[in-house]
Amino acid sequence: MSLTLPIFPPAGDDDIIPIAVLSAVEVDGWLASQPDITRHWVERHRFQAARDEVLSVPAHNGHIAIILAGLGGDDIAAVGPWFFAKIAATVPGGRYRLDAPLPASSADLAVLGWCLQQYRFDRYKTDKPSEPRLLECPVGIDLAALQTLVEAIFLIRDLVNTPAADMGPAELAAAARGLAERHDAAMTEIIGDDLLSHRLNAIHTVGRGSARPPRLVEFEWGDPAAPRLTVIGKGVCFDSGGLDIKPSGGMRDMKKDMGGAAHALALAHLVMSEKLPVRLRVLIPAVENSVSGNAYRPGDVIATRKGLRVEIENTDAEGRLVLADALALADEDAPDLIIDFATLTGAARVALGPDIPPFFTDDEEIAAALGAAAQATCDPVWRLPLWTPYLDDLKSPIADIANSSTTGFAGAITAALFLRKFLAEQRRWMHLDIFAWNKKSRPGRPPGGEAMALRAVFAMLKARYPRH
Repeated sequence: MSLTLPIFPPAGDDDIIPIAVLSAVEVDGWLASQPDITRHWVERHRFQAARDEVLSVPAHNGHIAIILAGLGGDDIAAVGPWFFAKIAATVPGGRYRLDAPLPASSADLAVLGWCLQQYRFDRYKTDKPSEPRLLECPVGIDLAALQTLVEAIFLIRDLVNTPAADMGPAELAAAARGLAERHDAAMTEIIGDDLLSHRLNAIHTVGRGSARPPRLVEFEWGDPAAPRLTVIGKGVCFDSGGLDIKPSGGMRDMKKDMGGAAHALALAHLVMSEKLPVRLRVLIPAVENSVSGNAYRPGDVIATRKGLRVEIENTDAEGRLVLADALALADEDAPDLIIDFATLTGAARVALGPDIPPFFTDDEEIAAALGAAAQATCDPVWRLPLWTPYLDDLKSPIADIANSSTTGFAGAITAALFLRKFLAEQRRWMHLDIFAWNKKSRPGRPPGGEAMALRAVFAMLKARYPRH
């Protein structure tokens, strides 16, 4: 998982191309100090420093003298990583440096955006990569921390982008094992019918229709006396919808349905690399939701580890079932905090679109902390309510609860309420309903797997569990 960042240490070489970041009100003052050739070029190309406007200014010898990047009406402190990713996407291969020092938080985001633009998923490609765009490291950057963060984001992208044929439950478990071994964490797996003897019936039920056995992946790390932090990730490696089968358009990208597990592993990598003072537990129910003679059916009633029995209203609401067993298991050792990531509902995308993941929690302190961390890291999230009256929509006439509502309303909320039923009252818990995917190409964000809320959650955890 290690990678080489497109960053080089400060150097005095003359061939490093400067990048000047200018707001709209700074252009005239900057031009007044420039030679005629630069001023004429900028005026001829009508560069006004509009937001994301990038212009290459040539030197006498035909090489690039300087890159101009526009902020528009914003202040440098207000821009996130994608502004700098746009610069990296626009310039040709070569070596660059920022022309002026940036505030510490802006420098971190600048280098992050520059690195994220360099991501390529080329496992199945034969063409050669283009010449890299290298950036001189700004003063004050913690390169080790940056390396770990970029590794975590690229881990999510790589895992989610890998086709389901090469990323089934066993392969996802292998990725978890590699991470656990790297950090000396103790990992176990419960596979196939052994899930039944551990009362993990819901995980087994969802995964039994596939030829690839379902499993629960678990690893622990850290001081047993430290506060217990449990991270859970939905690991549905492919979701056909089961017998309530998805249409072809809805099934096409369902290799991404293990995006929650990818986020759980990435967050674990950050926590362990930073050596946060926690007892970390990671739980990943890894399954494939397939159609077969052994697949579970609408109308079935299944047992869960919590003891609740669930009537299956829809076999395509499978993620909450595997999470239910994992949450109940996590709850049994009363951790300080439980966080789950899941590509759970299309309703979340309808409510907030593809870029803003909703989160749910009953804990006001955790909600405020995540909101503050999201703003500080330019990693957006939005809180949705756990509106208890909507539990009526999950009533079953023959079981304790149904796995899906038939009303078509508030799908993300009813899914979160379903999950909460498998935790003790007042348990400190946060659920993130993520998309884990880019539908279109943007600077720093190619189509395919994507990290969402990862940086915000990690920043929250660093504040909650500071190293002494």
